[in-house]
Amino acid sequence: MLDQYLPILIFMGLAAVLGLALFTIGWFAGPRRPDAQKLSPYECGFEAFEDARMRFDVRYYLVAIIFVVFDLEIAFFFPWAVSLRETGTFGLLAMLVFALLLVVALVYDYRKGALEWD
Repeated sequence: MLDQYLPILIFMGLAAVLGLALFTIGWFAGPRRPDAQKLSPYECGFEAFEDARMRFDVRYYLVAIIFVVFDLEIAFFFPWAVSLRETGTFGLLAMLVFALLLVVALVYDYRKGALEWD
């Protein structure tokens, strides 16, 4: 039974060795010319203009929640599509209910103005 995991372990070992080798080569061969501009803190390409502990707009969190919801939706749709023949009508109805709940969440977010950027 452990023979089935041997190719996976070999692949993970080769990936780790290759990753470490490339990182080491880049570390030793790369230029090191730090200056004041490279070492200065920045925020999305802009100079830091306020305190790092400032409050964010609630819309930022709403968009993040929308992203997580629909990212999880895709993660659930792939296994469902693969196993649809085995789950049959019950699986289809369960996924339709799941998709309906996600549509309700999207409509709620739309009505709350989470998708509008002023």
